[in-house]
Amino acid sequence: MQKIYLDNAATTPIRQEVIDEMVKVMQSEFGNPSSTHSIGRSSKAVIETSRKTIARYLHCNAQEIVFTSSATEATNWILRSAVKDFGVKRIITSRVEHHATLYTILALQDEFGIQVEYLNVDCDGVLDYPRLEKLLSEDVKTIVSLMHVNNETGVINDINRIGALCHQAKALFHCDTVQSIGKTELDLQQLPVDFVVASAHKFHGPKGIGFAFVRKNLVLQPMIFGGEQEKGWRAGTESVHQIAGMAKALELSYEHLTEERAFISNLKTYCFGQLKAAFPAVEVNGAATFYNILNVLLPFSPEKTAMILFNLDMKGIAVSRGSACQSGSIKPSHVLAEMLTEEALAKPSLRISFSHYNTNEEIDYFVETLKGI
Repeated sequence: MQKIYLDNAATTPIRQEVIDEMVKVMQSEFGNPSSTHSIGRSSKAVIETSRKTIARYLHCNAQEIVFTSSATEATNWILRSAVKDFGVKRIITSRVEHHATLYTILALQDEFGIQVEYLNVDCDGVLDYPRLEKLLSEDVKTIVSLMHVNNETGVINDINRIGALCHQAKALFHCDTVQSIGKTELDLQQLPVDFVVASAHKFHGPKGIGFAFVRKNLVLQPMIFGGEQEKGWRAGTESVHQIAGMAKALELSYEHLTEERAFISNLKTYCFGQLKAAFPAVEVNGAATFYNILNVLLPFSPEKTAMILFNLDMKGIAVSRGSACQSGSIKPSHVLAEMLTEEALAKPSLRISFSHYNTNEEIDYFVETLKGI
């Protein structure tokens, strides 16, 4: 059976060059990077070269890159340290963030009694920027945690505007850039952001490895205690091959960004055109969305909702209704619940997310299969 993968916002296929790089490192660089002998130093050199590669493409200092197991770990660490160590009394966020952010904030609220303010979004998923500005005018030690690109709808937040408001108010700004790093240019020297987080598997790298950008002069406390790895901030022997694979994946993503972005943008346009031709009442959830994510509200009856993913999967097509981390839930998307009416929320919405590996022929098969449903 034909297999069609249209769920690239959940994870991406690993590039062959990345696999080759990881195999090479596993075969030749088995030393413990903390060992002082030449075999250990060679592994340490792989890590530091990888750190410099990532920093080069993000226009920051290599010492501002800290390796973690994932963006989820990095977000937990940054927000907890902000409250526990920086004396933050308030977190400003939105209800359409990834659960890595939302559940961390709820835990911190329960543990430390911090104030939490949620910004609303409109029916297009656009943030209430005037309320953010008003909240930041209040004299409260604050961290703002808002994502760059929404993982379910692809709605893009204006992080330059958010960061400027934060820095004017002397508030910290943590940004979940999981969906944008490797897919668009980010100049972290110019961008007014204090922390960003990323996971390699979102840009055709391996799972189980990610990183945080921590602006210089901001000193966090460790969440994992032990050895002196990662400046003592993140103890545990480093996964050298995964770090090398992540750096290679990011390098390739930016080397091929111009042509792959154009190809994927055209694919998204083609997909919506085919959907519109087949189902004239189809609507896009979100406005001015990121080029690789298309979230659509299908004009199907609500009773079709529960089985639509199953029926597509039976035909070899992988798409989702929202975040992969919530795929086992029967609840409607917490993101769409903030944007849609109850009537619209009862109908099936699909998140279709693309990569350079997809084709127009795959889109045609997907749309024909939907017509059959």
